[in-house]
Amino acid sequence: DVNSGIARYSFGVSELSDGIGFVSVAMGMFGFGEIISNLGQTSVTRESEVSKVHSLMPSKDDIRMSIGPIMRGTAIGVIFGILPGAHTVIASFSSYTLEKKMAKDPTRFGKGAIEGVAGPESANNAAAQTCFIPLLTLGIPTGAVMALMVGAMTIQGIAPGPQVMTQKPDLFWGMIASMWIGNGMLVILNLPLIGMWVQFLKIPYRLLFPGILLFIAIGAFSINNSPFEVYMAVLFGYFGYYGSKWGCEPAPLILGFVLGPLMEENLRRAMLISRGDPSVFFTRPISLGMLLVAFALLAMIILPQFRQKREILAEADD
Repeated sequence: DVNSGIARYSFGVSELSDGIGFVSVAMGMFGFGEIISNLGQTSVTRESEVSKVHSLMPSKDDIRMSIGPIMRGTAIGVIFGILPGAHTVIASFSSYTLEKKMAKDPTRFGKGAIEGVAGPESANNAAAQTCFIPLLTLGIPTGAVMALMVGAMTIQGIAPGPQVMTQKPDLFWGMIASMWIGNGMLVILNLPLIGMWVQFLKIPYRLLFPGILLFIAIGAFSINNSPFEVYMAVLFGYFGYYGSKWGCEPAPLILGFVLGPLMEENLRRAMLISRGDPSVFFTRPISLGMLLVAFALLAMIILPQFRQKREILAEADD
């Protein structure tokens, strides 16, 4: 517990005192779960057909289909990049979930839909760069990486904050330039190697599975040097498999694991400040406005589903 320090929902297991690790959940849901799903298919359907790379430039249809997701992903990344927390993770999964909800044919996602790549990647890039805004303007780190940046600047005798722009303009503009240079280097390194990356798709799944499982197990074990994290990854792998089998997407669950602790901590902090009065969320204009926006977004997602069900029932009656 954040306030009392008492272990909650540990069920007598000491490894659960700090909660379930995000990495184990993500690796299990998207790693083990996908492997179990693919192993359940026949060898014929699991063989992949890889075509040659004829052009590195996107076609007109690719550009047309990517413009909307890129703009929406960038907007999501900018918003989440400024907020504290795992901004890149939240932005990527939020963009993917949004694009899948807005798609006319959601079944294309997970099978090479360009919207599912353009949107999350734009959100990830935007969040990774806009997280520097609170650091360089207010001196507030929004995540673990930015906290390390604060530590590095402090060691060098540089106080993070607005003074950096006036006292250390070479450092400030150097960081801005590094973002452009880094993206340029990614293009230079990745474009010539696309042909090699595509060749990896020719490797049969039956040969990839053991290697993927090994890397997942090593990654989960390396979190706390404990096999318990590997067991949790396997457990959530089955959750991910049955969830996708029953039509439940794993991305919202991952977002819940990321946002849940942040929401609880700030909720309890607000309740302590207001002395247990929940009306504080409705009497303050900022919190009320954000709640209204959240309810509006939920309505935009839920109402079309009810409308589709009514149309299906009406067609069945006819």
